[in-house]
Amino acid sequence: FCTGEFNTNQLQTEKKERDQQDLTAKIEDLSMTIKELAEAIDSLKAQIAEMQVQLKRAGEDREKENKEFQGTVSDQRETQVLLKKALVVLQDFYNKKLFLQVRQEPAGPPPPAGFEGYKKNAGSSGVVSLLEQIIADSKAMEAEATRSEEDSQKAYEDFV
Repeated sequence: FCTGEFNTNQLQTEKKERDQQDLTAKIEDLSMTIKELAEAIDSLKAQIAEMQVQLKRAGEDREKENKEFQGTVSDQRETQVLLKKALVVLQDFYNKKLFLQVRQEPAGPPPPAGFEGYKKNAGSSGVVSLLEQIIADSKAMEAEATRSEEDSQKAYEDFV
């Protein structure tokens, strides 16, 4: 009887020791998993902080881009207004047919040889077309700035 009890007790003890070793290994494995997950959480928290910094910088950059856009558009519109006024004045001047002038006697001695009287420049169309081209370029620059602003705003919204 005693030998049977000792053998049963011995088997139970060995089984319990194996169970204890298995549980100890499981505890160590879970402890490692907890440690890895804690490190992953810390890493993710650092990434979140970095993303918040990038988001703030993107917002600041977007504000600067928008101010630059507003200035560019404002400058181009002012340029267009001024050039249109200059163009109107030049077109009025060069498109007048003939205007009557009363011939006046010269106020001083006659002009020296080689000098001619004042006439409108026949090549004035070059100045007018140049102003028209500058106005068109200004409009194109304004349109390009507007497209760029829209693209920048869309990229910012996609980032956010």
